[in-house]
Amino acid sequence: MSAPLLALRQLSVAYGGIQAVKCLDLELHTGELVSLIGANGAGKTTTLKAICGLLTPRSGEVLYQGRSLKGQGAWALVAQGLVMVPEGRGIFARMSIDENLRMGAYLRKDDQVDADIESVYQRFPRLKERHRQLAGTLSGGEQQMLAMGRALLARPKLLLLDEPSMGLAPLMVDKIFEVITDIARQGVTVLLVEQNAHRALQIAQRAYVMDSGELVLQGPAQQLLNDPQVQAAYLGV
Repeated sequence: MSAPLLALRQLSVAYGGIQAVKCLDLELHTGELVSLIGANGAGKTTTLKAICGLLTPRSGEVLYQGRSLKGQGAWALVAQGLVMVPEGRGIFARMSIDENLRMGAYLRKDDQVDADIESVYQRFPRLKERHRQLAGTLSGGEQQMLAMGRALLARPKLLLLDEPSMGLAPLMVDKIFEVITDIARQGVTVLLVEQNAHRALQIAQRAYVMDSGELVLQGPAQQLLNDPQVQAAYLGV
């Protein structure tokens, strides 16, 4: 098997005296859709923030395309194709939909930005209808569409998604998971952090389960979906 696109090696992250992530080993290979599931406070979001340079690990390392990311800020990683859609979406509320999308392409120098924006609008027709509307006036589901569209404008190789379905109506949750599946099908590697463990395992190829900052299970997603321990703890079965 080829070298992983992303590898966490004995990664530990702490907030003051509290160790939120403990000696984590995790890998993603190019083209995979991998889910990271676990209860609130398990360390999932902390892991994503450490990957994309928003938190400095206490120990261990993050390797991306075979190289350590130590000392690199999030802005440098976007230029290398590592992009995160954060929990809470992080859209620019006082900018229009179109302006938000263009911010996603801020580092690009090519002439395909307009074509890629049109592609996002085809994926999310509701955004095209409102493209001049201020992002802060959108519904939660529309804001999530916008956050994902903005990330796609950066042309990611690796897309980190943090709780994309949180707080959304069931129909919008269906749409978001459909889009995630389609993004992965088009060749973007995806690491999905999601509390809706059942849906996350349904669309992933592999999955990791975190508890209290540590990995407690990993394997093919379908296998974990049918695991009695996972069902009892995370799937309500």
